[in-house]
Amino acid sequence: MAPEWGHRERPHPLDLDPEEPAWNPRIGRTASRPPGHDWGTEDDLPPSARLYGAPADPGVRKRRTGGGQVWRRVVAVLVALAAGAGLVAGATVVALRLTAPPAETGRLSDSLAGVTATLPQGWSAGAVAPVTGFTSVVRDGGGGFVMARPVPGPVRDPKKATAEAAELYSRLLLKGDRVTIVEDKAVPGGHTRALRAEYRDVVNRPAFLRVMLLTRPDKPVLLVGLLQPEENNRRQELDTVMTSVR
Repeated sequence: MAPEWGHRERPHPLDLDPEEPAWNPRIGRTASRPPGHDWGTEDDLPPSARLYGAPADPGVRKRRTGGGQVWRRVVAVLVALAAGAGLVAGATVVALRLTAPPAETGRLSDSLAGVTATLPQGWSAGAVAPVTGFTSVVRDGGGGFVMARPVPGPVRDPKKATAEAAELYSRLLLKGDRVTIVEDKAVPGGHTRALRAEYRDVVNRPAFLRVMLLTRPDKPVLLVGLLQPEENNRRQELDTVMTSVR
């Protein structure tokens, strides 16, 4: 009668001893044992361990830890160097700012009108005035300018002469739809009048015109300043230029 499935009546000659190590069964051993040699615990090691010795712990974690410490030291050194360089650069910038000369300002010198003026930063003398008869001009780079011209003969009524000049240059330079007198007063050595022009269109913003007459005994001078568009800070600069004329 055939044996039941999964049951053997007797062990097969090639069956392995369950006590044999799976990687080194008796039937598969090819290395001979020397007389009196006790395999002992070597049966629990792979063949390479018997030939070359048991594998040693590579200590990866220690090496990584040591490497991390080295890198941390390197990073600390680099950070210190960068901080030192930043301090040196900052000190250099401060030293340069402290020792650098102040920004030079421009200067107007008009021998024909006999005037000079110190210009604020951003203003410079121009080559040719935009209106005939004026002998010099200074500009602010944003459309604003101040012109100077000599006035022939003595001025008997400075207020009237200033008003007539303001009317003339208002029609010539402003051409506003509505022009308002915002200032009219005497100044040391002359008179001044300021006008503000407004426009109906949305393109042109309000403009500002100042006329100043300096009544000198020997050579009177007429100054005309224009700003378009008008701005408070630029208006202050314009007045500074015109009042600095000597």
